[in-house]
Parts: sequence; structure tokens; C-alpha cells
Amino acid sequence: MPQSQPNQAQNPQGQIQIKVTDEVMKGVYANAMSVMHSREEFTVDFMNIYPHQRAGIVNARVIISPGHLKRIIAALQDNLKKYENQHGKIEEAQAPEPLGFDTKA
Repeated sequence: MPQSQPNQAQNPQGQIQIKVTDEVMKGVYANAMSVMHSREEFTVDFMNIYPHQRAGIVNARVIISPGHLKRIIAALQDNLKKYENQHGKIEEAQAPEPLGFDTKA
């Protein structure tokens, strides 16, 4: 017996319906990030650093395959170009001084 195919009448464009929870919909603010990699994956930690309190927290960690990371970079470059065409050139911010933080669980 052949495998059943998704019913195109239920989803005429064949699009995947993505759900976003209320918690994810709020988003999180990040003023720093860290990137690590192994042969199989990249790990990107988005952090909120509080320099005056000498503290910070990782508020999102995204683990990505190398091939998908290349697509993400291309999409970000494309969107940055579109943004600058519409709103003007973004001046790159000066890199902050090293924070000297340790990552602890």
C-alpha cells in the first residue's frame, strides 16, 4: 500500500504552518553573542550583558548545521542590504572592550 500524501485540499499551497508560542513571540533582547563550533554544528549564544553589574545571562542558544548557517548568513546579508537601501548606511559600532566573563551553568 503506498504511503499517504498530505491532502493538498487542506493546505492548497503545500505550505508548512508554523506555530509560535506566546513566550517565543515576545522575543528577547541581546547585546552580545558568542559563537562556538565543532565539525558538525555551530552554537550561537545570544546574551544580555550588564557591564555595571559585572553580570550577564545567555537568553537564547541556537544550534545550527554548517550548511544552514551559510543560508542564515546569506539571508542576513540580503536583509541588511535592503535595510540600508531603504534607511541609509549603518555605521558599525565600535567593539566593546573585553568583558572578562566566564560561562557558568
